[in-house]
Formats: sequence, structure tokens, C-alpha cells
Amino acid sequence: MTKLIFQKTDIGLGKRKQAVARVFLVPGKGNVTINKGSGNKYLQYNDTYLTTIAAPLKAVKLDSQFDIIAFVKGGGLTGQADAIQLGVARQLCKMNEQHRISLKPHGFLTRDSRIKERKKYGLRKARKAPQYSKR
Repeated sequence: MTKLIFQKTDIGLGKRKQAVARVFLVPGKGNVTINKGSGNKYLQYNDTYLTTIAAPLKAVKLDSQFDIIAFVKGGGLTGQADAIQLGVARQLCKMNEQHRISLKPHGFLTRDSRIKERKKYGLRKARKAPQYSKR
């Protein structure tokens, strides 16, 4: 495997729930590499996740011109896939500001701010209370 050297400005950062993804776009054929391995294998051969990740590239009609290299940690597969998608969209905007016009209406540049609510003391979970007994 060839060693690639990236600048800090080449990073598209995406977050979703607990997942954080650092995304690089390299000229290629549309391959997805996640954490130095095959994207298909990492995402457990789930095509839905792969289409989610490649959606911003398809929106700007560059899906077969760039390879996606992502380093992701935290969260589950859905959160990680959405974090990579946001990172790809942000990286496309860094490369060419004109892409923003076609990405914004699809919601690719919007960070999903929903995160896990914290557990409160006296409760079993964030909102679930212990069973109430009248007598």
C-alpha cells in the first residue's frame, strides 16, 4: 500500500452522535477505505452505508473521480457512516465552493445535533423512572 501524506487543510471533519470521522478525498475511481481497510468489509457489506457515504459525491457528479479515505472512531456503524458523509461533503466544499450550491438543498452540510441525553440521578435512564407503587 502506498503511503499518502496529507496536510491539515485536506481534512474534512464529520461528526454524528459519538462518531468522529476524518475524511480525505484523493483522485481515483470511487473506492472507499475506512481505517486502512476496505470500506465494504468495515461496514459489514451493507450497501446502505456505502450509498450514504458516496451520496455527496453523486450529488456533484464526481462519484467515479475520487477515492474516499476515512479514519473514524467512536459510535456505531450508522453514526460512523453519517459522520463520513458529512466529512465528504465538507471536503468537497473546501475543494470548490460551487459544490455548496448543490449539497446544501440535500442537507449534506448540516450537522445532526441530536446526541444521547444524559442519565439523571433518581431515574433508571435519561427519562425512565422507577416503577411507581401507590401503596
